[in-house]
Amino acid sequence: MFTRMQILETLIDVDNQGQLIPGLASSWSNDEDFTVWTFNLRPDVYFHDGTLMTADAVYKSLSVAFGKPTPFSKDMIANMEVVSEYSIKFTLNQSYRPFPSLLSNYATAIVAPATFGKFNRIKTLIGTGPYQITHFEPPHNITTTRFDNYWGEPAVIENVEYVTGHRSETRALMVRTGQADIVYNLDPAAVSMLRTDSNVNVFSDRIPRTTLVKLNSGHPILSDVKVRQALSLAIDRKGIASGVMRISNISADQLFGPNIRDWHIRSTATDNATNTISMGDADNNSTIKNSVENGDLLLNRKKAAQLLTDAGWLVGEDGVRYKDGSPLTLDMITYANRPELITIATAIQDQWASIGVKLSVHMENVSAIPSGHADGTLQTALMARNFANIPDPLGIMLADFSSKEGGDWGPMNWQNEKVFSDLKTLSHTTDEHAYKSLISSIMQEVQQDVPLIPVMYYVQQTATSSRLRNFSFDPYERSFRVSQMRIAP
Repeated sequence: MFTRMQILETLIDVDNQGQLIPGLASSWSNDEDFTVWTFNLRPDVYFHDGTLMTADAVYKSLSVAFGKPTPFSKDMIANMEVVSEYSIKFTLNQSYRPFPSLLSNYATAIVAPATFGKFNRIKTLIGTGPYQITHFEPPHNITTTRFDNYWGEPAVIENVEYVTGHRSETRALMVRTGQADIVYNLDPAAVSMLRTDSNVNVFSDRIPRTTLVKLNSGHPILSDVKVRQALSLAIDRKGIASGVMRISNISADQLFGPNIRDWHIRSTATDNATNTISMGDADNNSTIKNSVENGDLLLNRKKAAQLLTDAGWLVGEDGVRYKDGSPLTLDMITYANRPELITIATAIQDQWASIGVKLSVHMENVSAIPSGHADGTLQTALMARNFANIPDPLGIMLADFSSKEGGDWGPMNWQNEKVFSDLKTLSHTTDEHAYKSLISSIMQEVQQDVPLIPVMYYVQQTATSSRLRNFSFDPYERSFRVSQMRIAP
């Protein structure tokens, strides 16, 4: 939140296309095998306490950051050293091509040495951004004022306040009544209502986030790839997109959306052919409507049913499938931060029931997902995975898909030695043709093995008051970009 409020900044920034651009570092370079990286800092950058940002200050800030949880392994960093007043060098234990992208993550934001007290505990947050904190009541309120000694383009709006509004309808009411100038994360009902208000502008932006089902591939039921494939084939993505989100063309047939460069391995062509089929004996000869879209991994309930039958799960008199006397039942957890998730989870519950899977849906705190991953109790989870916290997808893949441990927001107990090996090769590949070929191979393997089930690509729904000017949404969710906006007189 402190980077999004433009209080803190990172060495590396990211543009709208996901390309790395200079942040507090004006340039960077690497050796031939991607193990030694040197970053040159901008001169004349001041912290909010008036002290100068130097390589020593950056060293102190990152030394503390690397001692705390980060979305990547710090073990790769063998050494960090100050080369000059405005230059710092990292030596890695292994080749790591996407290293600069890690320094764009908010966990590596640069703070002044005076930020830290005894035992390096944070006593006050002192950054370099265009806004500085004046009041903080965690987690509901942050108040900031413009930092007049900012190194970049100065902010126009003098004071900015962030207020947490837990419910979508509450946020919609806040912008409608003038209590807020910008509100984020609106549900479809709120968007429809606000579009009729002439004093409100509504924005819809595709962002590198995918709504997906996390699977525990080590669970006795989900360890069978046929079951995982069947669950994916039974989801009516197009129906969820249009019926729940009221947006077409956001069905997800793979992990990364079309806006994530080389990692989206093919475009999402749509084939809306609709067929009516008769199910086999294992499905009580029921007749269902089957929409086949865009290949095997989208909706195909006939194939889904056959896969479950092949895996030994047969339909009982109650419509639920059984194997060796045990029912095919699963638990799914989701959370309220994204208001659409519980509705989507309920839709999936109904769709999986059509192939004989009994799903129980539980609304939990968002922390239940990493907690369930850590203690092994999670079975499935519906979540909106942010693929922008490390803008180079290779960094995310290496963190989440290169070992059986997986990641809190990635695979769980999934093992695919080919993918593990190819990702390690990819981390030091210098040949661009080989690089793209390996990506294609990896993503096809992930698609077939289904450690996660993509459901739809995310569209961020935002509303602003009509008096706000120059609004834009950062697709990588790094900044609210308030410093670029102004209020009409």
